[in-house]
Amino acid sequence: MPALERVTVTLPADLVHDIDRQATNRSRFVAEAIRRELDRLRREALHLSLANPHPETAGAAAHGLQDWVDGLPEEDVEALLNTAQGRPLRWVEGQGWIEEPA
Repeated sequence: MPALERVTVTLPADLVHDIDRQATNRSRFVAEAIRRELDRLRREALHLSLANPHPETAGAAAHGLQDWVDGLPEEDVEALLNTAQGRPLRWVEGQGWIEEPA
């Protein structure tokens, strides 16, 4: 069980009332809601990062994964990647990653 820490949070009374109508354990409800929101924010940040890569990484992205794989020793490719999985992608400046036709 993860370590617990007590915090004080001030919420509008109507929101607390709505939480209590939906859940028997207010703390668990709030913790799960916060966890979902943090996951959503991480996904949003990742999508933003993929859509607008740092200029120093845009060049590397242009080379693509296949170039990187081609430069690895065969035993490393098999250990690190299952190249049969996933979808072929290509970096397009201004558009981000787009799926390559099969």
